[in-house]
Amino acid sequence: MTDDPKQPAPPRLTIEPAVAMGQYTNFVSIAHNYTEVLFDFGRTLPGRTDIPVVSRLIMTPFHAKQLIKALNHNLKLYEDKFGSITEPPGGQTPPTITSGNTN
Repeated sequence: MTDDPKQPAPPRLTIEPAVAMGQYTNFVSIAHNYTEVLFDFGRTLPGRTDIPVVSRLIMTPFHAKQLIKALNHNLKLYEDKFGSITEPPGGQTPPTITSGNTN
């Protein structure tokens, strides 16, 4: 917060109680066209052949690139504090990301 009247106050995040509970996700499908990047977050479960989508985010390519920068920064902070994030042994991981073009 600043006392400088020329500087606008930073935005204050608000969150509805249902959104504050969050959704667990272990899968994301990413699609794009020229103007938008679409993220479908889902939850894969053993023995199921479908992946229910629990949340969809749509943003501009600029904002998607800013998201990548923010994720990289935060993952570096995480690894600096807790250690390296490693892949599971044996290379056997369920699909967690798919990508494609919407056009």
